[in-house]
Amino acid sequence: MGNENNTSGAGVNRAKMYQLALFPLNNGATNVYYVLILSYIATFGNNVLGIATVFASVMVTGMRVFDAITDPIIGALMDRTNGKFGKFRPFMVIGNLIMAFAVFMLYCICPNISADQMWLRYAAFIVLYAVWVIGYTFQTSVTRSGQTVLTNDPNQRPLFTIFNTIGSMAGMGLMQFLAPIIRANVADYSSANFYRVLTPIGIVISILLTILAIIGIWEKDQPKYFGIGGATQEKTKISEYIEIIKNNNPMQRLMVAGAGCKLALSIATNVTVLCMLYGCMMGNYDGLYLPMMVLGYVFSVPFFMLTVRTSQKKGQKASLMKYVSVALVCYIGVLVLLLLWKQGDPAWNLTLISNGKLSINLYTVLFILLFGIGYGAYYSTADMPIPMVADCSDYETYRSGKYIPGIMGTLFSLVDKLVSSLSATVVGIAVSIIGLENLPTADTPYAPGMNWVVIVLFCIIPMVAWAITLLTMRKYELTGERMKEIQAINNQRKEAIANGMTMEEAMEKYK
Repeated sequence: MGNENNTSGAGVNRAKMYQLALFPLNNGATNVYYVLILSYIATFGNNVLGIATVFASVMVTGMRVFDAITDPIIGALMDRTNGKFGKFRPFMVIGNLIMAFAVFMLYCICPNISADQMWLRYAAFIVLYAVWVIGYTFQTSVTRSGQTVLTNDPNQRPLFTIFNTIGSMAGMGLMQFLAPIIRANVADYSSANFYRVLTPIGIVISILLTILAIIGIWEKDQPKYFGIGGATQEKTKISEYIEIIKNNNPMQRLMVAGAGCKLALSIATNVTVLCMLYGCMMGNYDGLYLPMMVLGYVFSVPFFMLTVRTSQKKGQKASLMKYVSVALVCYIGVLVLLLLWKQGDPAWNLTLISNGKLSINLYTVLFILLFGIGYGAYYSTADMPIPMVADCSDYETYRSGKYIPGIMGTLFSLVDKLVSSLSATVVGIAVSIIGLENLPTADTPYAPGMNWVVIVLFCIIPMVAWAITLLTMRKYELTGERMKEIQAINNQRKEAIANGMTMEEAMEKYK
């Protein structure tokens, strides 16, 4: 990729290939905790600590009210940071250490609190979860905001989606792969021993991924890459953020679209939903969960190639809408198959292995194809809004002259986390509606109505989310061609300011 500022046109900032590959591992580092907390926190709170099901589920969403305060504050703090260690690296290190401390204390220490002191268990659960939220905000905001210094080349930014997904799989995928293995060989999800084994492994993986991500952004984390004003960039007042949000229409639309994509992924991959689908309904969690997860990833690979190609040719908006549409169509088929499911009837159940031998029926073949293609399509788009945040940040620089990647990143991060946490609450409430006092695990027997809970959570809610995404993005203006125009104007303004022109003069001259 050449030198750090290799260009094909004046002012174009490109990343080296190792930078594009390593920096997105920051997302993998936080996704380790995404699995540890958002996939298991309700089950842990309910089954290990003895906290009420609805409280444990609602807490995951209720704590996001706290996020509504911390996100903008940390975003604003990042925009005003420019020390000897850069703008972004300090937030990566601090965030990861906070999360490591909070999760270790929660999963490994809290179960030692006596059951006679339930008030203390409740208090520790709330406080440590709140501490984790702060750390998560610190580090996740960098994934979105740091892209602005990594590259502004419209042909490189789509590559971030691939590397971001690889990074995400390095964290999330590895944890999802290890969890059922630990469950089968150590202890069940409802046992404290499961969390004592999985948590230290996750912490080590997250720290290693964070170190690699810091290496990836090291050379770019300096003032000459900070917007069009560079080191002389005027600091934005917190009171100005409301005006910025109000006038940045692309960001508003992207926040809604990102929420739709994230909601679909969060609910459809929730461990409780998958336990009900593969364990309670199909009766073979251990034989279906890992194979279906691997199949989903296999189907995802060609879609990642296709999304990048489409993004480079037609822009990220066109790519997002195209493949979300594919997912929506395929999941209509998945919905039909789940409606046709019959308890105890082998012809209308998923089956891969029976009595140690491969055993696949027509129902399974159709499910694999429809689920695989649908999952591949939506998994390839689930993180696509992340590099699009950088486009919205560049648009804000073009619109107002302000370089505020921190607030742009944390705004999107706030929506991301609200929706992610909402999934746990939705699942908890849905399960309680059919009369279950505890969240189902892989060994929970089938209960009447459970199939309808799965149909709603695994299919209908994601499909509605995708439909909203498609409607919202229709009038999103940052197409591929539009971004090239914006980058060209930003580059002209940056050169003019570097040659002595004021920000106001440059903004007026180059439009």
